Amino acid sequence: MILDTIHGLIERRVLLNYRIAPDILSQVLPRPFRPKLYSGHGVGGVCMIRFGQLRPRLLPSWLGMASENAAHRIAVEWDQDGTVQEGVYIPRRDTNSLFNKTLGGVVFPGIFQRSQFQVQESKTHLSLSVLRQDGGTEIAFRGSLAGALPAQSIFPSLAEAAGFFSLGATGYSATHSPGHYHGMELRSHDWTIAPLSVDSAQSCVFDDPQYFPAGSAEVDCALLMRGISHEWHSRPDLYLSVDGDSLTSRKP
Repeated sequence: MILDTIHGLIERRVLLNYRIAPDILSQVLPRPFRPKLYSGHGVGGVCMIRFGQLRPRLLPSWLGMASENAAHRIAVEWDQDGTVQEGVYIPRRDTNSLFNKTLGGVVFPGIFQRSQFQVQESKTHLSLSVLRQDGGTEIAFRGSLAGALPAQSIFPSLAEAAGFFSLGATGYSATHSPGHYHGMELRSHDWTIAPLSVDSAQSCVFDDPQYFPAGSAEVDCALLMRGISHEWHSRPDLYLSVDGDSLTSRKP
């Protein structure tokens, strides 16, 4: 990719997380990705993120761009060139930015769908919807700051949740070519996180009974981050191995 490092500010990032039956999740993931488990559960979710000051290395912040973005994510492991790797698999990315839609997958990694974002936000409350070009709802979320994670969460503490998701900083997303994945790594210069109560949540992926039968994917928790200086680093493209059992950075 032409741009291998992008700097910016995460003005707001919400992680809406689902606990998922591992056997169901294994059927949804493309080979050779497999669920990364926590306390016997698969973990998936939606990252809803507003970027500010995004720009290539060495450019001043005032030349940076802002955009709303969302990505469906699933915590995964995979075998790569003889070692076990971990990160997140991203089946779909959405953005309100024509720049991201046009140049994603060409100038920098990641193919985006152009969508409409509707956001109402205060210091303690957030309402966010992502609408596809056909008018359908991709994502809808309403929540507010909370004092702790919900009692039914699989994570026993906020620190445990933060630790789990910090290990998912490397994401590989689907491309137009089966078995070929674009990679990016998020490097945050700080890591502050707060729990959100979930008033309502909707995901076109995790609520789809065709892939996730009733009870197999349930909302677990939501987390909020704000004002985080960060960098995106491109990672080598990965390709499905000839035997289909692993990924490799060597193009077939």
